[in-house]
Amino acid sequence: MGQHIKRPLMSQGRGLLTESEREAIAGETSDSYRYKTRSFFRDRLQELEKDVQLLSESDPELLEELQDVVCEQSENE
Repeated sequence: MGQHIKRPLMSQGRGLLTESEREAIAGETSDSYRYKTRSFFRDRLQELEKDVQLLSESDPELLEELQDVVCEQSENE
């Protein structure tokens, strides 16, 4: 019969990067894929700005959670 494809639950999806994109940014792939991944990431950042604006207007609590995660990581470096 058909193969069962295991998909992650919606809440268990990726963050800003997929696993292969994380590898590319870490330098574990070709330079060309790393370059392409950086470009894709910058595009996502532009979309993230729209999400932040929406959260600011519609769900400030979620925006605060996002800020906590981003700022905590920055402070730990």
